Amino acid sequence: MAKMVNLSASGIKYGLTCDEERIRRWEAGEVSWPREPYRLALAEVTHHDPEDLGFAPTKRARAVAAPVADTAITPPGDYSMRVDDRIISPHAVNLVESGKDEDGMRRREFVGLAGAALFSAVVGQPDKVHDIPSNIETLAAALVDYSAPVDGPTDLGALAASVAAAKQNYQACHYSQVAAALPSLLRKLRTACTMLTGDEQLRAYALSAEAHHVAASILLKHEDKGLAWLAADRSVQAAHASGNPLMIGSSARIITHALMDDGHHRAATTMASTAAQRLDADLSYPSPDDLSVYGTLLLRGAVAAALHANRHTAAELLDEAEQAGRRLGHDGNHMWTAFGPNNVLCHRVNIALRLGDAGTAIDNARKIDLNALPINERKATVLLDTSRAFLAWGKHDRALHVLRAAGDIAPEEITGRPATLRLVRDILATAPISVRREAREYAEALGVSA
Repeated sequence: MAKMVNLSASGIKYGLTCDEERIRRWEAGEVSWPREPYRLALAEVTHHDPEDLGFAPTKRARAVAAPVADTAITPPGDYSMRVDDRIISPHAVNLVESGKDEDGMRRREFVGLAGAALFSAVVGQPDKVHDIPSNIETLAAALVDYSAPVDGPTDLGALAASVAAAKQNYQACHYSQVAAALPSLLRKLRTACTMLTGDEQLRAYALSAEAHHVAASILLKHEDKGLAWLAADRSVQAAHASGNPLMIGSSARIITHALMDDGHHRAATTMASTAAQRLDADLSYPSPDDLSVYGTLLLRGAVAAALHANRHTAAELLDEAEQAGRRLGHDGNHMWTAFGPNNVLCHRVNIALRLGDAGTAIDNARKIDLNALPINERKATVLLDTSRAFLAWGKHDRALHVLRAAGDIAPEEITGRPATLRLVRDILATAPISVRREAREYAEALGVSA
């Protein structure tokens, strides 16, 4: 006897809610896409319009007469944000909002339908992303160049502009561009520090400290710990030679980071805390630069404390940094720190994650105004931390969406960092059936295998 099928709207909706296998086969492309009235039922269950699920051209596509795949990067609703004159996927902001139905049918969203377009911000990047290894080899040669500097004219103004450009490009996550420019810049700064005298030499040392700080940061992102140590030490030595207390405090941040990456967490906590205390002694009338370097050192110390499970010290340092952020009153980029109240919240996300509390990490992420963060590197970093928190929480769909949003903002944070590629691999390896197709497509686009 043939099985009776309830074709009423309520009957189909009930059947879809219960029929995991049918939905899996649709998502995996094993059978043809659902016909009417199943499409309408799917739209009702997921709370999306049929066009948002890929069953019809989007409104934007109809307006510009473009294919669906070309417009799918703009998700349903008017929530997109503009970064560097690009429309950015806002998944992270929407996904961390409270009050969402995380366990129902809505989580499926049929994101695989538009996967290629949604990933275009990452995989469509120029080939220069893949030049990082050769650029780092050239950077290594510059760091170990002990030959006598070539005498010649030195333009401190031009050097200052080049250092500022390196800082800006790093904070914009243009890592390959920075790595390519640094070797020549470091050689010129070494010449300036050797040949100049007086105040000009002190200025050259300060610029050298900043440039080597950037070099160490790039190397740490690419997990080249040996060279990172060398660059960080050069930054600190140049900072001390400059005689500038703020520069000395700023360079202490990168040494703390190098210590943490090498597993010396207690030493890193002591380093950051001591450097912050030295600055605090002179902060009766602090400038924004003072507060920013001071607060960032406290944040570094808090992360280091969390890494050796010292919750009490981590909490104390976070609270002190929060006070400094309140005194500053805004999220700025003084002394290239990106410090401010939202940056403190970003570190609360990171520290909760390191202490194994994914729920608290996500709660803190919900409080962050992503648009208030002044640099893309900080935005991408907190999104990646949030993605890791969702993964630890077992919310693979959200972990993947937030990861993809980070890629929209900062493609090289995805394509150029071993740690992020490991995150992609972890999501792929553990994804449930409902997320596996999208995770697999994303991983394959990045050249990542399980």
